[in-house]
Amino acid sequence: MTNSIEELENSDVILLTGSNTREMHPVISSFIKRGVVSGKTKLIVADPRRIDLVDFAEIWLRQKPGSDVAWLNGLMHVIIKEGLYAKKYVEERTEDFEALKKAVSTYTPERVEEISGIPAADIIAAARLYAAAPAAAIAYAMGITQHINGTDAVKSVANLSMLCGNIGIESGGVNPLRGQNNVQGACDMGALPNVLTAYQSVTLPEVREKFAKYWGVSSLPEKPGLTIVETIDAAAKGQIKGLFIVGENPMISDPDLHHVEEGLRKLDFLVVQDIFLTETAKLADVVLPAACFAEKEGTFSNTERRVQRVRKAVDAPGEAKADWEIMGEIASRMGYKNMKYASAEAIFDEMAKVTPSYAGMTYARLDDGGLQWPCPTADHPGTKFLHKEKFVRGKGKFHAIEWIPPAEPTDSEYPLILITGRVLYQYHTGTMTRRSEGLNGCAPECFVEINPVDAQKLGIANGEMVKVSSRRGNLTAKAVVGEMTDVGAIFIPFHYFEAAANNLTIAALDPQAKIPEYKVCAVKVEKTK
Repeated sequence: MTNSIEELENSDVILLTGSNTREMHPVISSFIKRGVVSGKTKLIVADPRRIDLVDFAEIWLRQKPGSDVAWLNGLMHVIIKEGLYAKKYVEERTEDFEALKKAVSTYTPERVEEISGIPAADIIAAARLYAAAPAAAIAYAMGITQHINGTDAVKSVANLSMLCGNIGIESGGVNPLRGQNNVQGACDMGALPNVLTAYQSVTLPEVREKFAKYWGVSSLPEKPGLTIVETIDAAAKGQIKGLFIVGENPMISDPDLHHVEEGLRKLDFLVVQDIFLTETAKLADVVLPAACFAEKEGTFSNTERRVQRVRKAVDAPGEAKADWEIMGEIASRMGYKNMKYASAEAIFDEMAKVTPSYAGMTYARLDDGGLQWPCPTADHPGTKFLHKEKFVRGKGKFHAIEWIPPAEPTDSEYPLILITGRVLYQYHTGTMTRRSEGLNGCAPECFVEINPVDAQKLGIANGEMVKVSSRRGNLTAKAVVGEMTDVGAIFIPFHYFEAAANNLTIAALDPQAKIPEYKVCAVKVEKTK
């Protein structure tokens, strides 16, 4: 997030897209709702499903899945055509405006309506509302990113925010809502195939030299590694022989699960490190029992860039150990002796030394609620919002983006669009939540949301079992007939292994971020016999 969670309560306008915030980020949604209820904030929701926050919205843009770049370009078309953009900000703080202007010139409200299904009048109204706000925030989640043009959609969000001068101000900005509790921290610490900590690129010689010197090795790899989906593909082709999976359950979370299983079974050696025997761990040659969050010391970095202490509450059961202890022991036995740390705090101290954005942080400084990076020096208070005076690169760069359709369109055989997502009472692959009687009582089984128009056409009644099929697989689950999902689309949560939505999804990737297109694929629904 460029800004902080608490700032959302004071935004004049919030554009929320690709996020069922009440169910995925209920604490953050409370800030949004308080702002709306107070009368301070106007809310624009862009979502193909009628999520709860639609009831708080001034405008609901119900787009077709996969049309985000088009409707975002449509908003910018109106804002530029009507002269509503922040002219001084654009002139002084940005570059390549003319390229953006040319790119969005063809995205008239009428054309955008054809692509997205959003009425032209709503595009115009949303553009005017957003542009008129003194401080407008955009919040988004994986409904924006999990497409073959997810990177382009994020650039379009940034384009819109800069166009109206909303980056570098309080209660504005571009605010991705992270999907898991420490995914921000994992990325910050280089758990990505192309960077080291603080997003320092592995392709830069000076970066590799700095880390190699600190870690006492002669060199580091200079080429980026593979993403998750690419790794599974390489395993299936026999190009990867061994895999070490830590705290991840790709046998539920990854697209095209039949292909995932094929890849994992083809490995010569699979190690899984986790707190429970997950569906993925059941395929492993070796399972290493890890301590959970309450059984170890450390830090988490949340979605607003806040680094916070995690303190051990109970001892880990049996032979389970903290992740860092396990990895340190493995490294030592493989001949690298520099990972023998005395404590989690010692690791954090090393992180601070090699990570510029964390350089001013210590455990002692994190005791009072944590600090938001960048925090470059010991006397720095942390950063509430980014880009206040200038962008890191100097001027903010506009990108000219064209909309492209999803990888797999519907047809006569597979006439419906599948949207996948989460529910409030289950979490990710259910490794923890599906072991809770209380949560299972609230959300015990998979379901298929289907619009009444489609249900009537298919002869399906509410509560009946249906079979959903794609070109990759099928599942059976209970139909929930209602207006939550639009005509021509269905929704399935992905938490349930016995009816795994990712048996259906396609492994088509965004060419830049290599994120799979979880949110759009073609399916058919049939009444079970």
